[in-house]
This record gives sequence, C-alpha cells and structure tokens, in this order.
Amino acid sequence: MDSVELSTVVHVPPEEAYKFLIDFPGYADYSKHLNRVTRRGEGGPGTEYDIHLEWWKIRYTVHSEVTELTPPERIDWRITKDIRAHGHWRVEEVPEEAPEGKETASRVWLSINFDADSADSGMLDLPMFVSLGWVVNKVKPLVLKEAETVVARIVADLEGEKRDVNLVVHDKPDSV
Repeated sequence: MDSVELSTVVHVPPEEAYKFLIDFPGYADYSKHLNRVTRRGEGGPGTEYDIHLEWWKIRYTVHSEVTELTPPERIDWRITKDIRAHGHWRVEEVPEEAPEGKETASRVWLSINFDADSADSGMLDLPMFVSLGWVVNKVKPLVLKEAETVVARIVADLEGEKRDVNLVVHDKPDSV
C-alpha cells in the first residue's frame, strides 16, 4: 500500500478545526477542480459522499464513506469504488505553535493509504490515445499545488485573514 501524509498548523482550537473538517460538502468552495460534494447521511459513520472532480477532459466522481468519528480529534474514511483506499483527518492541539495573541493552535493532518494497483482501468473515460499512466504523471504535481492552494484558502477562512501557510508532506505516516 502506498501512503501520503500532509499537515499544516491552523491558529484555532482543535474543536474549531474539527467542526470545519466535518462539514465536508463545503470543500467544493475551495478548489477549481472539485465541482461539488453530495452527501447521503447525517455526517456520522456510514455517511457517504460523492466528490465530483473535473480536470482537463476528465470528469470523475470519488465515492467515499465515513467509517468512524472521534470528535474533536479524528475522522476516518474509505473510498468505496474503483480503488482500495482509506485514510483519516487528525487534529492535534499544538499550543506551542500559537502565534502571539492566540491561546492555542492545531496541527491538522490528512493521511491517505491507497493501493494504486487496485485501480479499475475503466474508472476514467479517457480520450483516445491517452493512457492512465500519462494522466497520473500529469496530475501528481497538480495535486500538491492544488492542495497548497486549498489549504491556504481554508486557513484564511478559519483564521479570518490570509497568511503564508506551510503544508508539510511527511515521508512516513504514523500507523495511527
């Protein structure tokens, strides 16, 4: 299984960061490639989300499900179609990283585990002469750039002002 883990610090208490993360349909406001998110359920375990993505000539819907909630610390999820993948959002209080004038801060982690070999070759309706490998190579750098843009927008909304945001890509995720 391949893994990726990202984190950043937000200058809000863990409860506020968690409340934002649990409002998953609102994410569509932050990315030009995320058209909309539809939800089936109340937001707790068993809630399903359809995440409608669009890039270049490709449209794809990711089907996911919330598997467990541990407020205000963790949201576990899994992908339910086309690829074996699961992960979680994790929020940790880090008062030592709070800026002057703030009582506390939170480190927000996104951890993703996926089996690239499990991807269904028919999951994307690719244009003629375009391979899945070509798409993957083109998308990799875009994903990190888009993640940085999205995180900066989210942090600005959470904190009430824009600032430089450091998105850390961790080499080896915890087995948490």
